[in-house]
Amino acid sequence: MTGTLSHRRILLVYSGLMLGMLLAALDQTIVSTALPTIVGELGGLDHLSWVVTSYILAATISTPLYGKLGDLYGRKRLFQIAICIFLVGSMLCGLAQNMPQLIGFRGLQGLGAGGLIVGAQAIIGDIVPMRERGRYQGYLGAVFAFSSVVGPLLGGFFVDSLSWRWVFYVNVPVGAVALAVIAVVLQQPTRRVSHRIDVLGAALLAAGAGCLTLAVTWGGTQYPWGSAEILGLFAAGAVLLAVFFVQERRAEEPIVPPRLFSNAVFNAAAGTSFIVALAMFGAIVYLPVYLQVVDGVSPTVSGLRLVPLMAGLLVSSIVSGRLIVRIGRYKPFPVAGTAIMSVGLFLLSRIETGTSAGYLALAMVVLGAGIGMVMQVLVLAVQNAVGYRDLGVATSSATFARSMGGSFGVAIFGAIFANRLAHWLPIFVPSHAVGGDVVHANPAQIGSLPPEVHAGVVEAFARSLHTVFLWAVPAGIIAFLLTLLLREVPLRGPVEVPVGDRVTTPRDREAPEPAARPVGAR
Repeated sequence: MTGTLSHRRILLVYSGLMLGMLLAALDQTIVSTALPTIVGELGGLDHLSWVVTSYILAATISTPLYGKLGDLYGRKRLFQIAICIFLVGSMLCGLAQNMPQLIGFRGLQGLGAGGLIVGAQAIIGDIVPMRERGRYQGYLGAVFAFSSVVGPLLGGFFVDSLSWRWVFYVNVPVGAVALAVIAVVLQQPTRRVSHRIDVLGAALLAAGAGCLTLAVTWGGTQYPWGSAEILGLFAAGAVLLAVFFVQERRAEEPIVPPRLFSNAVFNAAAGTSFIVALAMFGAIVYLPVYLQVVDGVSPTVSGLRLVPLMAGLLVSSIVSGRLIVRIGRYKPFPVAGTAIMSVGLFLLSRIETGTSAGYLALAMVVLGAGIGMVMQVLVLAVQNAVGYRDLGVATSSATFARSMGGSFGVAIFGAIFANRLAHWLPIFVPSHAVGGDVVHANPAQIGSLPPEVHAGVVEAFARSLHTVFLWAVPAGIIAFLLTLLLREVPLRGPVEVPVGDRVTTPRDREAPEPAARPVGAR
């Protein structure tokens, strides 16, 4: 039996997918506000960074595996499993009695999160034809924009009004609704066939990505960049990934099929995703620092002042998606988006002490507008350029590239910021006031400094952040140049595939273009 989904049915499925994506995206930001309170209750200040690192690490290394398993066994089941893992991890985080428990349970959460974003994007590839997919992509951009602004606000609300444990408990009702919607609304074919999973390849990829993620996370914080630990992690990561690529050429069911790397669209889109995420996350993470330290606003107000960024991202994502549907072409949007993003980063590089709120809002709108025209369009380009059998693994590989780019961006710009701050503090702050306490002070502590010291610290922060945003501009330009290499492949309409006991058809094996596979009737 074959069938197609109505717009109303797609929106119902989308609601469940978006809730699942919201869980993963929100937990990257909601915890930050609660961390000081968590340490105050559980102790373990020396291991504080692991509360964030364990989540990111687990989510990153599990992403490609979810993509491959979804291709082999069906994405609905994997998405439901990912939600369940995430919810169990969330409950256990809320029940944690000490820091090691919380770190371990955050890792479990991350294992679930790795399947939420990839699963949602791949399921969209199943139910929405390429030619129509841009119509819905703005909703996905809204999820990430919403989480970046609302996450810290919700975290602060739960800490002040209830308990830090509700930062994790709140996931349970949201996840339960997502699970119910997906179970009832989404119907996908069942596959009954045995596969040989590339366990060695999965282990090599997880270990290699884990080493690189730890290297960029710990570099300059836990250990100096030139230390034996960091250099050893980089070397181990490079060797493990090299062995991984050798293994993939030998594996019967490779986690990342080597044929993907002969696809010019995939290479250009994955490379662009990496660079865009590097510039985006590396720069955006410092906007709240500017608002709270230089402008002196509270965390809640700083979150509200990020709304222009969210608005620019949301509007451009929706508009570009609808234009893609209308004209049937996607390349103009990432090309224009990376150019606009670069302009936004340059505008941010001009901010200083005394910069008006209007100018800062304009810069954020421009940056958000550029980002909104890029990220989801690149996923669409990848899905459109590969065969259906590689839909999940291609989607997860592009997402993996974005995750790694974000990790590298935060690390690189963090090193730039620390270097510049160490340079400017002795110049603007009296020598007796410069020290570890000032460098590592939170915004509230900086705000309570004596006036002459506070003014110097604010100036040092402003000049250091100027350098951070300025160095993000070349990354945006590199992303723009990469988008010029992105080949335009005509967007395809739906190709109906019978629902039943089957894994592939000759069309699946040979067709270079993917097809949106319709959902069968119950």
